[in-house]
Amino acid sequence: MSRKLARETAMKLIYQMEIQRDISKEAIERAIEEYPDEPKDHEYIRDVLYKYLQHQQEVDEVIGRHAKDWKIDRIAKVDLSIIRLAVVEILYREDIPHSVSINEAVEMAKNYSTDESGSFVNGVLGNIVGTRE
Repeated sequence: MSRKLARETAMKLIYQMEIQRDISKEAIERAIEEYPDEPKDHEYIRDVLYKYLQHQQEVDEVIGRHAKDWKIDRIAKVDLSIIRLAVVEILYREDIPHSVSINEAVEMAKNYSTDESGSFVNGVLGNIVGTRE
């Protein structure tokens, strides 16, 4: 599995946990067990998911402040999962350039959501990175 596929897997797991309303260490471990064995990728997936689990409130507050005119509960769940993953990378992963997190998130939005989602995701993440730099 490549980093791109690992990132997509992490996004899908965030989405799955949101839909099932089970955001826990146990849910993360169960979900990771279902994916092909690639220890390096499992390490990345665990890291971003545990960081999301640990900082979920802060991640959502950051998104809420930067999603202009959007309440977090009104953002499409797929888009929100993509944005949450990118925000975790931006805030808590120094080894991933912000531009990579944004570009990968926009590509995921184009592939997994609506035609407008790429622009929306880009705008929210651009606002977040712009205020951090």
